[in-house]
Amino acid sequence: MSWPQGYGLVTLESVDSTMAEAARRLPEARGPLWIFAGVQTAARGRRGRPWANPPGNLAATLLMPMAEPPGVAALRSFVASLALLDAFVGVTGRAEPFALKWPNDVLLNGGKVAGILLETLGGRGAASHLAIGIGVNLAAAPAAEAVEPRALRPTALGPETGVVVDPVDFLGALAAAYARREAEFAALGFAPVRTAWLAAAARIGEAVTARTGTSETTGTFETVDPSGNLVLRTPRGRVAIAAADIFF
Repeated sequence: MSWPQGYGLVTLESVDSTMAEAARRLPEARGPLWIFAGVQTAARGRRGRPWANPPGNLAATLLMPMAEPPGVAALRSFVASLALLDAFVGVTGRAEPFALKWPNDVLLNGGKVAGILLETLGGRGAASHLAIGIGVNLAAAPAAEAVEPRALRPTALGPETGVVVDPVDFLGALAAAYARREAEFAALGFAPVRTAWLAAAARIGEAVTARTGTSETTGTFETVDPSGNLVLRTPRGRVAIAAADIFF
């Protein structure tokens, strides 16, 4: 496994959650650090939802120092999405089955194959680090009844494509891809990341529904704006949405 320069790696046989482990390692963190676990016993996804992590799937978190305001740092969800896309294309040799779903999922033949969770970490009310949790269904996917109503069907790389990839090997491809995308983001800002993300986005020009804890908006997916917001065209005009769950 070729590992990107400047990025650390911690490999664990088992852990409750790689995100929780990132928080525990925060006091000693000096630079970007990948935390990889063969088994997670209490994995979680967005909004505290449980995340199934059968053997053979990837569970990892990237802990990064955060120098920017939280809104800028959060754009790394797009950086991570593109890195995942690069890794999938690299291990399969195919780009056409994959697409990106706002704000932070990767799709394979229309089903969810990977998810990303971002959290800011730091003490005394000041965020100092960003934790980017990544779960990839390499070998197996959760049962359809395990996901919430209207959510996309879960899928897994091996059963869907016939490509069998060891999680450690996939992590190497992902870490290398992330380092390249992060260097571009640091040097050029969000604009090229946004362009690349939109080129691989699912359902542009189609009707989608954005659901928050208090409201639901349906409209045509028009674009992602320079701040990373989802832009929908609705009967009452264009609406920019900063955070929501998206349903097709």
